[in-house]
Amino acid sequence: MKEKLFLSEPGIACAAGMDAAAFWKALTTGSQDGLVKVKTHSGREFYAAKIADGDLKKTQARYDMRVIQIEDAALEQIAPTVQAAKQKYGDARIAVCVGCCDNGSEFSVAGHREYFEKGSFPKNYSLEIQSADYPATYIKEKFGLSGPALVFATACSSSGSAIAKGAELIMAGIADAAIVGGVDVASDTVLLGFDSLEAVSDTKTNPFSKNRSGITLGEGAAFFVLTKDMALAKGSAAVSVELLGFGQSADASHMTAPLADGSGALAAMKEALKNSGLKADQIDYMNLHGTGTKLNDSMEAKAVAECFKDHCASLPASSTKPMTGHTLGASSAVELAVCWLAIVNNDSAAANEIQLPLHVYDGQDDPDLERLNFIQKGAKFNRKINVCMSNSFGFGGCNVSLIIGKTDA
Repeated sequence: MKEKLFLSEPGIACAAGMDAAAFWKALTTGSQDGLVKVKTHSGREFYAAKIADGDLKKTQARYDMRVIQIEDAALEQIAPTVQAAKQKYGDARIAVCVGCCDNGSEFSVAGHREYFEKGSFPKNYSLEIQSADYPATYIKEKFGLSGPALVFATACSSSGSAIAKGAELIMAGIADAAIVGGVDVASDTVLLGFDSLEAVSDTKTNPFSKNRSGITLGEGAAFFVLTKDMALAKGSAAVSVELLGFGQSADASHMTAPLADGSGALAAMKEALKNSGLKADQIDYMNLHGTGTKLNDSMEAKAVAECFKDHCASLPASSTKPMTGHTLGASSAVELAVCWLAIVNNDSAAANEIQLPLHVYDGQDDPDLERLNFIQKGAKFNRKINVCMSNSFGFGGCNVSLIIGKTDA
């Protein structure tokens, strides 16, 4: 990238943990405690990674719905950094870029149900509840900001697109800092919608296994402050983490499915490497998109094997969705938080003491897939974790790859 940009410690709220410490512990122990059976209003039951109601608090939002409560839980964790950025740059110079796809379905579904039953919406109902912009608008209102605010809805890659756009706004001189990330909820609309696509697994997701049968949906949020000021972003963290590069591509071949040959995903990874000025063998950990569907895992394995070639066999890799669920519009930011923690939490660890997120599956590799180096319990690592790549591949082949790394300057 042409300009150095730094990522603050992430604010995280999801079923795997409601802060960075709990989140990291769940990932490195392979805990699936957050995946529970839920029943939709249709009577259909699914496994989903749901945040316990008691872990969420009411907010001061004009529309205090679940998606905003989840968002707020993550934002509270980065609030001191946001305030420091606001003091340094002013409220007009901080952008907001959010990935989100649900847009308040818990209120809009209930509102429309009452409309069909009674002929009118509830008195407290507003179309703004289901508008795409409200998750970003809430952040502006929460922190008293007046800079640009954007929401991205490219399904699973939404918050990756938001992070890339935040970087572009800063590099273009439109902002000096950006609140970037994403949020989504595992609502009935989402669960039943994905079930209609025959994409939801009846069991807990089993990525890259020969027995994989679909995704386990989840909800959550992750947010960072992205800024040119290394000291501001670093805060009390042990090291500074830089956004080194990003790559985006669009298959545009199908409404929901990616290109089966993995060429779209490969293009995003190659562009991220080019944008960062790095070579494939400089990546120390790969967070896979790894949804557990037949097509995604097949095409991603092809793309990773082609991108990393000989390095693929030794590159530690994992999909963290078996612990977090597939958090949709939030997933790219949630998984970038995984990479941030992999760098920072392992900075002072000896090679044989490094901990990375486990790849939780049944251990039954699909012989038709290219072999990847999945992280299992007890794995030992012979190199430091300084640079990580995270993949997110959304509906219609909206592909984003992000690269972050430890920096000293």
